[in-house]
Order: sequence, then C-alpha cells, then structure tokens
Amino acid sequence: MRYQIAGRDVKNPAVLDVMARVPRHLFLPEHLRPQAYDDGPLPIGDDQTISQPFIVASMTEMLNPDKSKSVLEVGTGSGYQTAVLAELFGRVVTVEYFPALAGEARLVLENLGYENIEYRAGNALEVIGGTDIFEAIMVTAAPAEIPEKLISALGSGGRMIIPVGKGQQYLKLVEKDFDAGLKIKTLYAVRFVPLLAD
Repeated sequence: MRYQIAGRDVKNPAVLDVMARVPRHLFLPEHLRPQAYDDGPLPIGDDQTISQPFIVASMTEMLNPDKSKSVLEVGTGSGYQTAVLAELFGRVVTVEYFPALAGEARLVLENLGYENIEYRAGNALEVIGGTDIFEAIMVTAAPAEIPEKLISALGSGGRMIIPVGKGQQYLKLVEKDFDAGLKIKTLYAVRFVPLLAD
C-alpha cells in the first residue's frame, strides 16, 4: 500500500509510515477483508463507506500532522481514518452521526490501544461546542457549503480539509489566519457521502 500511495504524490514520510502500519482490514466487515488493501472505497453499513487509502493519506497529509496538535474528525465511520489521525496527532476528537458505527469503531480503536481519542456521537455541528478549538479539522462527509460552525472551531494558523458540494464535489483546503482571514483552495474532485445534520 505504501508504494501505491507514494506513487500518487503523497510525500510525508510519517503519513506513509502510518498508512503502512495501520491494519485497515480490522475496520471492515469480515467478508470484505480480502479487499482491505485495494485502493478503493468499501461499504461499512448505514450507507456509509471507508475511504480509499489514497484519499485517507492525501487528506491527512494536507493537515500537516504533528503530535503537538489537536484534530477534529467529522465522521468516524469505520474508525480507520481515526486511527491514522491518532498516530499522527496528539489529541483526536471524533464525531459520528450513526450510533452503531460509532460503537463498532470505538471497540476496534480501543482494542488497538489508542488512548488519545475522545469519542462523541450525533450531529457534529451540534456536539462541537463554542469553546472547542482545533489546529486541524478533517471532514469525511460532504456538506453543500463549508459550515460556519467548523470555521469557528478552527484555530488561527489551523487547516481544515473538507469535501464540498451536492452533485459534483471538490476537496477543499481551508487555512485560517486571524490577520489574513480565510484562504480556501480547491484541490480535486471527490465523492463522499453527504454530511448529515438534523
């Protein structure tokens, strides 16, 4: 998998190392485990998917991961992306809309020994409080527009990676600076499940 991803322009050595180590098959239903290391998305239940490894690596690299930083993940899903983030950031707060997926992911992550993850369930735009500020935000479901609540939760100097769009979706990198304001860069076309918000 490492060479598969590196061949598509992911350069960060720490990200490549983690992608080679995190056991993706453990985050999949038993019958899909033979396909775990193919570079493609797979279904995980509740009409949700586990992202293809290249997308996981690329989005993670865009956040400039660092053990001194905290990261918010919107959409725990299978927990695979959560594990990758937990290896590279000091603190991970992950939010999942579907209770069953949240429970399954937490069980796998705790069995793997991750202790720097805080789990929250429900609508991310409601369970993230006004005092929650993060150096990085990873969104793994697509809203029609970038939510103001997530922009507010991003600290100065922070980065957010988020798929945006209803029909055609594009991955966007949001950089925040309280002096220069927001800088939003469109990266490439993607396909994610929609962000669910009550």
